[in-house]
Amino acid sequence: MSNSMANKVDKARRAALQILKTANPQDEVFLVSFGNRAELTSPFTSDLAELQARMMTVQPKGQTALLDAIALGIAQMKQARNRNRAFVVISDGGDNHSRATENRIRSELREADCQLYAVGIFDERDMKRTREEREGPALLSEFAELTGGRVFTASSSDELSSVADRMGRELRDQYVLGYRPGRPHDGAWRTIKVRAAEQEDLPALRIRAKTGYYAPKARP
Repeated sequence: MSNSMANKVDKARRAALQILKTANPQDEVFLVSFGNRAELTSPFTSDLAELQARMMTVQPKGQTALLDAIALGIAQMKQARNRNRAFVVISDGGDNHSRATENRIRSELREADCQLYAVGIFDERDMKRTREEREGPALLSEFAELTGGRVFTASSSDELSSVADRMGRELRDQYVLGYRPGRPHDGAWRTIKVRAAEQEDLPALRIRAKTGYYAPKARP
């Protein structure tokens, strides 16, 4: 909800609602808005009408505290009751007003048990973009890849509805794989890589998965 979103905010709201339309009755959703600072606009709720009403009260102002918003979202996600968790960011640029650092967010995303997806409104033809706006796509892509999510880009706000629909369908079409590691529970970072076997009669598959996890630490 920074000033740069002023002429895109209505379509951004509709994009968020489009994603929410794919929700199941058992789903819970919270809402964080961010301009100069990140704020919890709504705690976890299954009342989508209430969520929509709160979304309409937030107005664009100030700069972009994107990293603070992600940090607040990760903290809020710890209260989630459902096992499958996704964190969706809608933004038109990078960060220019946060206290949180990129390294802190990388560390917290590695520990967070959720996927980060992003809807990026990036118009590469806009020659007036700031450095933060130019670096925004790469930053969001890096964060998403850490968690097994991804970034959906829209070159204009007119594309948001179709992008939101694609994201909503992808969030509902996933496999969960698990394994039991033989190494000790020492709390160290474990890098993982998922590969799919090629099949002659099928198109190539693209894998999106977490890059790793912190092993549980054994109790003394």
